[in-house]
Amino acid sequence: MTDTIRLSKRMTELGLCSRREADEFIEQGWVRVDGHVVDVLGSRIRPDQTIELVRQASAVQSERVTLIVHKPVGFLAGPGEPGIHPAWQLIKADTHYAGDRSGINLLKRHLNHLAPAGWLDLNASGLLVLTQDGRVSKRLIADDLDYEKEYLVRFAGDITDEIISMLNCTYTIDGVTWKAAKVSRQSEQYLRFVLRETRKRQIQELCEAVGLRVISVKRLRIGRISLGDLPEGQWRYLGQHERF
Repeated sequence: MTDTIRLSKRMTELGLCSRREADEFIEQGWVRVDGHVVDVLGSRIRPDQTIELVRQASAVQSERVTLIVHKPVGFLAGPGEPGIHPAWQLIKADTHYAGDRSGINLLKRHLNHLAPAGWLDLNASGLLVLTQDGRVSKRLIADDLDYEKEYLVRFAGDITDEIISMLNCTYTIDGVTWKAAKVSRQSEQYLRFVLRETRKRQIQELCEAVGLRVISVKRLRIGRISLGDLPEGQWRYLGQHERF
């Protein structure tokens, strides 16, 4: 059995769905391995076997939506804590962006089972992705993430060219090596950061290492999807023509 892997795990590795969706599809009998239906949870397969989702599973996935949210400071990306609201509570009919050009009509079921695809710190604002689609979550939180994330960061104090050069270097902090950021000046008090990692407090950690005090962080873009003119506290659908 050492050369086998759980079917549900293999499905997520291949980006077919999330682990929760994998279990759901297996139980429904919507997964074929080498042409044969497998409907027993915990089933194991060899990595070289072919996995296929049947038409019903693909239809269910096509009905799941992904939302772009302009998260304000003070909202948690994940589940709420006492006294702190989770970002999914922003998803209501009256906060739906009037300029949404996706062509998707708001349905009550679109507001259920939304999960954050990636993290945005409590004290940061900007673009947050909430999705019902496990494939989107898999792409955005994978360890080998290759999506640029762009931030506008405001600082207190002077930002010298030497500090900017230091921020563009690879760092090891507390034994963890951070990939080099792309950092450029936007104005006297603002820097633009482009990162390819998804770690909590990454910008704050990098800036503290060079003696900068962060006042605010705003995420502007993930991959090809930008915040654009989406107002703070509002949301829109990810359109069918948009891809991470």
